[in-house]
Amino acid sequence: MPPLVWVLTIAGLVAIVAFDLIVISRRNHAVTIKDATRWVLFYVGLAALFAIGLFMFSGGKTGGEFVAGYITEYSLSVDNLFVFVIIMARFSVPALAQDKVLYIGIVVSMLLRAVFILAGAAAISAASWVFYIFGAFLVYTAIKLAIEGENDDEDFQENAVLRGMRRILPLGHDYDGAKLATRDEKTGKRLLTPLVIVISAIGMANVIFALDSIPAIFGLTQDAYVVLTANAFALMGLRQLYFLIGGLLERIVYLNVGLSVILAFIGIKLIVEALHGSHIDDIGAIHLPHIGIITSLSFIGATLFVTTVASLVKSSYDARRVPVRTDD
Repeated sequence: MPPLVWVLTIAGLVAIVAFDLIVISRRNHAVTIKDATRWVLFYVGLAALFAIGLFMFSGGKTGGEFVAGYITEYSLSVDNLFVFVIIMARFSVPALAQDKVLYIGIVVSMLLRAVFILAGAAAISAASWVFYIFGAFLVYTAIKLAIEGENDDEDFQENAVLRGMRRILPLGHDYDGAKLATRDEKTGKRLLTPLVIVISAIGMANVIFALDSIPAIFGLTQDAYVVLTANAFALMGLRQLYFLIGGLLERIVYLNVGLSVILAFIGIKLIVEALHGSHIDDIGAIHLPHIGIITSLSFIGATLFVTTVASLVKSSYDARRVPVRTDD
């Protein structure tokens, strides 16, 4: 992309983030289902308009890569919501403060992800063998995710960084609405509220999840512009998705299975592309096919559809089951 397009895109993303901050600062009530639905549709609509622009001005290949990357990043981000729910419950975050916590945590993670993306793009440009590392890591992550099964309370534990922050920062024990700092009534000292720890936990969780999501999208496209914008649009809509489907996450019982299949597919795709790049196209009598973006997008969409339908069917069946009483 020309430098001017980069500048305009970053300026547009910053404007959207700033507009979102204004909305949060003026909201004096907890986010409702109606609020969340409206904002999720808004962000998905923005991503759709951006994709249409790419199709019109950059061609079908770039547009298709953005759509595939956005869907992959968004679906992988849904798994983050399990951890967000656990963090909010673990720290007993007030409902009025949850939107602000997620906003700051996600904005911080967007900035850190941008650094990861630029580093990954530079690594790929410097050496094609990085594809082997990314591919092998994604296959390993897919197997690990499939074996671990559903998310539970053990998915979040305070790490050394958070424990260090508790020791160093002047933290109070109580919340003060959505404020990050408050004044102790007894001593008069200015203290940070526990929201600072919660925001740090949200940001760190997002960065940790980026370790597999960023290699995954590089398996679909090596265009840093597409990778960056797909990540940005997926993360911007993640916060409102938390309020919309937070209570429904337990019904998507096969989410980890579906995500593990997608990660394994992209990992294998990366390894195949690395073999093509190394001109090792044939293994014995087997010719390795080229996996195009249409194939990738179709596979990802079909996997998510089957995962969602199967999860809802199982949840509905489990809800209808009536335990049978047996007399001794």
